[in-house]
Formats: sequence, C-alpha cells, structure tokens
Amino acid sequence: MKTYKLLLLLIGVSIIGCSDLEEDPVGRLSPDGFFQSPQDIQTAVNGAYTHAINEKFWGRKLSVALMLRSDMVDLASNETRRMEMNDLTTLGNNGMISEFWPKTYQGIAAANQAIAGAESVAADESIKNPVIAQAYFIRAFYYFHLVRQFGDVPYIDAPITDADAAAAISKTPAAQVYENIIADLEYAKEWLPDTQVSRAIPSKGAASSYLALVYLTMAGTNDTAMFQKAFDEASEVIMNEGLYGYDLDLDFQNLFNADEIDASVEPIFALDYNNFEAPNNAYDQIAPMTGIRGDDRNSGGGWSVAVPSFAVYDTWDPLDYRRAVSMDDGASINGNLEFYTNFTTSGHQFAKNRPYIAKYTRFPGAFARGNARATSHNYSMLRYAELLLIAAEAAVEIGDNTSALTYMNRVRARARMGGSTLVAGVSTTVAPSAEPAELPMNYMVTTNDVLEERRLELAFEGKRWYDIARRQLGATAFGPTGLEGAKSDFSATDYLMPLPADELDRNPNLLPQNPGY
Repeated sequence: MKTYKLLLLLIGVSIIGCSDLEEDPVGRLSPDGFFQSPQDIQTAVNGAYTHAINEKFWGRKLSVALMLRSDMVDLASNETRRMEMNDLTTLGNNGMISEFWPKTYQGIAAANQAIAGAESVAADESIKNPVIAQAYFIRAFYYFHLVRQFGDVPYIDAPITDADAAAAISKTPAAQVYENIIADLEYAKEWLPDTQVSRAIPSKGAASSYLALVYLTMAGTNDTAMFQKAFDEASEVIMNEGLYGYDLDLDFQNLFNADEIDASVEPIFALDYNNFEAPNNAYDQIAPMTGIRGDDRNSGGGWSVAVPSFAVYDTWDPLDYRRAVSMDDGASINGNLEFYTNFTTSGHQFAKNRPYIAKYTRFPGAFARGNARATSHNYSMLRYAELLLIAAEAAVEIGDNTSALTYMNRVRARARMGGSTLVAGVSTTVAPSAEPAELPMNYMVTTNDVLEERRLELAFEGKRWYDIARRQLGATAFGPTGLEGAKSDFSATDYLMPLPADELDRNPNLLPQNPGY
C-alpha cells in the first residue's frame, strides 16, 4: 500500500476497527461502491467511534496529556514528551501531539465518509437521518477537542481523495470551527432519538448537552449571551431528564466500576472499552498509567506515571466521599497493607510516596490484562453531574442564583451519600457524611464555587485543563499557590498547544504556527 505523506491522505478510514497510518486511502471506500443501506452508514459511523477508543486518542495519549497539563496531576517519570505536557514547555514535535492529532482526523474522516456515503442510500429520511446524525455528532465531538487544543485548525467536512486537494488544505478560524460544531450538533439534536440502547451511542440529550458545553466554552469569561445559551440548553435537558433517562448515580464509585457502569443512568455520552482489543496496543491504558507500581492488584499494579500532587489530596476534605473514590492513599504491597508514605520502600523502586489516582484502577473489569490494560471501562465524556454544573456556572453568569444553588446542591448531596469502594485494596462501605455541606438558600454562588466543584467532581477525567484554558485561570493555577506549585514556564500562549511540526513541514498552508512556539 502506498503511504501518503500529507495530512488528509494519511487519514485512512477503517469501517471495522482501528486504523493505522498505512491503510487504504479514504477514496478506496467509495460511496458509490459500498453504501447501499442504512446499515452500511451505521457501519461507517461505528468506525468513526472506534478511533476515539484507540490508545492514541482517549486510550492514553490525549487523556494523559490533558491530565498532565492541568494543575492536579504531576509526572512521576522523565519521558520528554510527557515532561513537556506537565511543565507546559510543549514543542511542535511533541510525541503525544503527533499521535492524537492524526488519530482525531482519522475519526473525522470516517464520519465524513459516512455522511457522504449516505447520499447514495435510498431510504426514508426517518430511517436514514438518525444514523447520519450520529456521524454529525461524532464529527462535532472530534472538532470540539481540536479547536480547544489548537485554536485555528483545518476543517474538513467531506472525504479527501487526491493529493492536490490535500495539499491545498489550510487552517479555518476557530470561530468558524465552532459555528460548524454547533451546526453539526443541531442536526444531531433534530434527528437523534431521545434514548439509545447504549450511552456509547449519542442521543438527542447528548447532542443538547454538548451544545451546552460548547456554548459555555465559547462564553469564555464574560459573554453573557453565550452563557444564556449554555443555560438554556442545559436546562432543557434537566427539565426532561426523565425523557432522556438521566439522573445522578446513587453511588459515585459506580461511575468508575467496569462491572456497574453499563447500568448507570449518569453517563450522557461514553466511550465504551468493553471487551475491546486491537493490534498495536490500541486499547485502554489509563489504568496502568495512573496505577501504583508494585501494587498486588491488577497483576503488578500500574506504571506510576501520572500521579496527583500532594496538595490535591491534602486540600480535599477527607469526609467528601469523592476523595475516597478518586484517590488511593493505600495499597496491598507484597500482601501487606501500606500507606502512601511507604510505597517506595515496601514496594517497587519506581513507586512514588504519594496518593494515586484510583478512578480507573480499582474495578477494571474481567477483561483487563496485566497492569489493568485493555479494561472494560466506559469513560464518560459527558455525564449528568457535569451537565448540572454547566447549568450552575451559566446560571451564576446570568444572575440566576436560585438555579445555581439548586444544581450545585444536587451534585453535593450525592457526594455526601457515601457508598461502597475499596480503601487500601479492602472492600469498604463509606458511611454518609456532612461534607460537602449543603449550601444555604441565602448563599450567593460564585463562578469560583462552581469551578471548584467541577475540579473535585470531575477530577482526573480530562476536564480540568479545558476549564483552566476557557476561564483563563493559568496565572493562579500555575502560580506559587497552585496545587502543583509554580510552573515557571507558563504563559498565556500555553492555553493552545503547538500545531504538529511535521504537518507544518508538509503543508505550508497550515502556517503560521500558534503564537509562542
């Protein structure tokens, strides 16, 4: 097979699984030759989903990059590409960007192929359009990640089939990319059903919820009109939570238990890793990246790579059940229960004496391999608690304190309920507590209150960096009083990552590079 060197011919589309960079070019999947029925469209859409669960996207590269760029996760190893992300010294040749950038565009290419191929399918729009709407949704999902990471990016909405067309691609202004994302989500909202058989398949509520998050992101720090749109979209879903089948799970731990998550009502849109494995390590590796070296669990524990800072643990109220679920401060080491201050001396030399991320290592499911690779997790890309906090944040900005209080208190109430989890590897029932306390009705909720609630509720879920960037929190988050201490190399240009240097070399139309790089 010919290996193309330009961005968009590099993006092969696989309609049955994950795609490497040396696959048949997009044009080989001719809409005229393959697409005959709505099921053919669905097959192509399924391929678009598959790229998201690849190790190069959410399976490790992008998810870990987002963790490291935040103020909550430090680096316990010294690999250059991860150090650049953690220290905010990222270069255009960063080895993580060079993996998740093309993988994102592969997902987009697959979605574009499904949309284009659908034109050849003779079927009633009531049957065909709900399938096409999935392609619009997942295309918006991918572009929403890209525009938040890089700003102006190439926007492609149709298959690219020749080198001349690929070479002519240039960047699209971020504002236009956002307009296109909204248009895709509006189409999805119109045609998707209220519910689906799996939360890994987008529904009408998922499209509306993502619109709320897109508007919240576009609002930045002071766009009242966008905050109003975010509030309206989120409120519509909340008022119809029964119709869409959404609610808060009664036990916060269930959201990170591969054996329980399929039955949860909380995920709005999820990436489903259940029983999925592909060649070239193209599966979920977040658990080993965040797990404790030398832990008896998961056939040797994890790899001690992405580790929370001490301040994340020390400043989190121990009565908040979410801390017990989100972080491990103990482990079984050589059959003995050890506290985090003794991990290195009692366990592996590369373990770190600090609390660890626990959300992905405790209950990886029966399919998980050694070190909890290839788990059965469903990763919630957006869940109902976040939607409530989207509504709360937008409510603060438009002056609706009653709604902000209502939605904040609903999230905090679940955190007080306790539940069943593992403490130092031992099954433990955590009793209900008084923390986080209910906010009184005369309390005036602030934006900082909501952002802090998001930080705790969504800890280690790839959300915090996007919050820092959209609210311009870097000077504080990465200053001397930040959770990881001062990150002296931070500047406002770090809110965007550099475009991949090899893409700029191949296609001068993508120049200039993002400022500061």
